[in-house]
Amino acid sequence: MSKKIVIAEDEPITRMDISEILTGAGYNVVGMASDGFDIVEMCKSLKPDLVLMDIKMPLLDGLKASRILLEEEIASCIVLLTAYSTREFINEAKGIGVMGYIVKPINEKNLLPAIEIALAKDEEMKYMKESIKKAKNELEARKLVERAKGILMNKGNVTEEEAYNMIRKLSMDKRAPMKDIAKAIIMNR
Repeated sequence: MSKKIVIAEDEPITRMDISEILTGAGYNVVGMASDGFDIVEMCKSLKPDLVLMDIKMPLLDGLKASRILLEEEIASCIVLLTAYSTREFINEAKGIGVMGYIVKPINEKNLLPAIEIALAKDEEMKYMKESIKKAKNELEARKLVERAKGILMNKGNVTEEEAYNMIRKLSMDKRAPMKDIAKAIIMNR
């Protein structure tokens, strides 16, 4: 499956050139817009893998649109296109969290590698975020089980191992995660 890309560029000829380069390389250009406002709205429904966006655009510039897309988790992989390579723009782009920054003129040699790297980095970031989320959930579950064990140990005058086995048995009998059983024990103390 080819990656879905949307393009935001206010120059129609540049927009078409970029689209041709990307489709020629096997990417699926699913939408194009001429300003940042339209690209934000478009991304809400199209859920692209990558947003390729000019910085200087009418109504809503690329930096502000990128901030919205990333903060609202509408898109996670954004590569900015610009004729400007000033430190101010670069620092703002870094602060927002975009995956790439390409200085115009755009051609196949500078566009395709940047897109591939950005998509690969986005996959890495998604994996890391998912791993962190999973670790937080596991830690929360452990904390709940520990609290529930403490309650059972105090109430029933049982050992830690016996309390753990009681939670585990309830979990199996009820076919529910130990975390849920622990929550019920804590709520029912």
